[in-house]
Amino acid sequence: MGKPGITSLLYSVPMNLFAYPAIMCWTFLGICVFPILFALWKIFTDWDNSRIVRRFIWFYGKGWVVIMSPFLRFKRMGLEKDKINPPYVIVMNHLSYFDYYCMGLLPFSNVAAAVRSWPFKMPWYAPFMRLAGFLDVESLGPDGSLQEGAETLSKGGSVIFFPEGHRSRDGKLQRFFSGPFKLSVETGVKVLPLCLTGTGVLLPPGRWWLLPAKVRLKALPPIDPKAFDGPFAHIKLRKHTKAIMAEAIEKMRAI
Repeated sequence: MGKPGITSLLYSVPMNLFAYPAIMCWTFLGICVFPILFALWKIFTDWDNSRIVRRFIWFYGKGWVVIMSPFLRFKRMGLEKDKINPPYVIVMNHLSYFDYYCMGLLPFSNVAAAVRSWPFKMPWYAPFMRLAGFLDVESLGPDGSLQEGAETLSKGGSVIFFPEGHRSRDGKLQRFFSGPFKLSVETGVKVLPLCLTGTGVLLPPGRWWLLPAKVRLKALPPIDPKAFDGPFAHIKLRKHTKAIMAEAIEKMRAI
């Protein structure tokens, strides 16, 4: 992903002095006002608890985008509302701790994340993740994850997966796991590939200081699992999805 230039390093000083405290304050404010806003939302809507919490997490992501906007250039592509018709099984490449925060760029909020166990160990996030019905794929295992994911989809919610499992250290796609593609084939829900670039410059694995970056989030056309048949349909879907995402990401990085 290249070494940062002198200008980026100079900008990183005010960026880190501002961004980290601002994110902490935004998080603390969200925790404080959540009970009141949750109760009001519950009174005035017929939404279930998980959907309400997902809405607030989505709004928290939008706040993160605002906080980071002086230092990051955000651009989203293919996410116009008239092109989007959730629910979806969403798959996105994984570059940084901050990848999920970019979900604030999505035009819809009813999304549960399927993630590994470690985020559930963060005391400031874990209660909200559980209330939102996020999937701890390590604890649930493959069968439990499919069952929970199918239940979320049946209620109109989307589920987002990082099919690589781990953050990429060079920006290139790693091996995809089959879970999200099995879920798509078994439920008939379309796969929505999301291609992300820039967050690996912002905060890659193994570094704690932030750097300015161009963050791009692009949605590729949804993929209908019915186009893939046979006992290995999910594998065909997985390979097709990875191929088109790899091509799209290379083009995005060249911009």
